[in-house]
Amino acid sequence: MKFKTYSPSITALILIAILYISCTTSTSELQDPPADPRFTVQTLYESFSNPWGMAWLPDGRMLVTERAGDILVFKDDKYTGEKLTGMPKVFAQGQGGLLDIQVHPNYKDNKWIYIAYSKPVEGGATTAIARFKLNGNQVTDLTELFTAKPYLPASHHFGSRIVFDKDNYMFIVAGERGTQPKVQELNNDHGKIHRLHDDGRVPTDNPFVNQKDANPSIWSYGHRNPQGMVYDAATNRIWAAEHGPKGGDELNLIEKGKNYGWPKTSYGINYDGTILTKDKELPGVENPTRYWVPSIGPCGITIVTSKRYPEWKGNILVGALAFRHVARVQLDGKKFVAEEKLLQDMGRVRHVAESPDGYIYVITEGPGLMLKLVPTK
Repeated sequence: MKFKTYSPSITALILIAILYISCTTSTSELQDPPADPRFTVQTLYESFSNPWGMAWLPDGRMLVTERAGDILVFKDDKYTGEKLTGMPKVFAQGQGGLLDIQVHPNYKDNKWIYIAYSKPVEGGATTAIARFKLNGNQVTDLTELFTAKPYLPASHHFGSRIVFDKDNYMFIVAGERGTQPKVQELNNDHGKIHRLHDDGRVPTDNPFVNQKDANPSIWSYGHRNPQGMVYDAATNRIWAAEHGPKGGDELNLIEKGKNYGWPKTSYGINYDGTILTKDKELPGVENPTRYWVPSIGPCGITIVTSKRYPEWKGNILVGALAFRHVARVQLDGKKFVAEEKLLQDMGRVRHVAESPDGYIYVITEGPGLMLKLVPTK
């Protein structure tokens, strides 16, 4: 048998190619779950592309959004092979697409499911909120409740999250879409958290409802791009995790009418290394409860309420995209105490949620996994 020989230069090129392939493919290979004596990690699904949100229905089904526009149906921790049909068209470009999903707190009575997505519009795209009902897996009664205005051509910073408080008010996030100076102005919806009734009407006690030239749905402003938000029923507080620029990611306690500073204040800098602002704090601006330098890329978050994780009760779990872990943030009331990294390098953590039966679920991209944390005792 004769073996083909190569010149030294060709052999070197082949070796470089092999090394390149091994390096570029390693990030998508499945990692063994990091050992932790407190819990085991069950890998429930391994084929997501860009998952974003997850929600549970009373019949045991779990719905997971994919940014390209699909909602996958799970049951008993397994993918059923089914998807919802009749979804609205989404702007699946850049950071846009189908984003968050939440069920109404009174779903058993009214059957409403809510989604956040980037909607294609004349002149570009915008953050939109809609609600619908289900007949099997068929979407019915689809109703648009909110679109962020003015419409812009940008394909990034859509925000996305939806939460309901104890009075069933709906809080939604519209990212700043790159309109930095406009974030401090109240005549536009961008870089704001909005408060609405569950049918899209504006509450009469919103902070700027009687202010001339202010959009009445605004609850708080001065945000860059919050991609995580959760309501803590035990304390009646809303927390949001927000992307900073290069450094300066934030965890904020969201309160009525408050200004959170962007872009006047930041603990980060511009992506090219230049100074964004000399001010980290200013009078009249709310300081973050926790900030991260360098940026961890915070995304979906949850509050631990389950008795299954007694030592974590009241902690905020923050999905980290850039640093590929879940940050367990410990608080004392409104103050930051400590932080622990969980599930290091399992993937870009897009969302963390607590199921109705009290288990923590994590969805990631690169690789696209669904993970379940099962306590060992």
